[in-house]
Amino acid sequence: MREDTEVPLKTAIARAVLGHCPHCGKGKLFRTYLKQVDQCSVCGEQYGQIRADDAAPWLTLIVVGHIFLPLVFLFNWDWMPTWAAMVSMSALIVAISLVVLPRAKGVFIAILWRTHAPGYKPVELA
Repeated sequence: MREDTEVPLKTAIARAVLGHCPHCGKGKLFRTYLKQVDQCSVCGEQYGQIRADDAAPWLTLIVVGHIFLPLVFLFNWDWMPTWAAMVSMSALIVAISLVVLPRAKGVFIAILWRTHAPGYKPVELA
């Protein structure tokens, strides 16, 4: 049975960043790497109609491009050949992006769910 208590936005986001249901925090939010579940297996909350679309890649670009990329340029790469440094930096940025992307999508799913953004339909209780 579903609890209808209001979940604070920070709590919903924290749960979604970890890949859990923003409502109950127990069920999985993602079926695969970026495919969200249609509904939580624990509480039954609906997520299939929520679309993060371009918001998750946007947030990933902001985080990786504005936070991690300058740190890569500040690191001293003089001890290795230029081609090796370029390959290493590229691999690092790709790896960080792949880690951040599903978490960014979780953030936007939680925000859209919690704020009842357009397209959100709450589960009707019988």
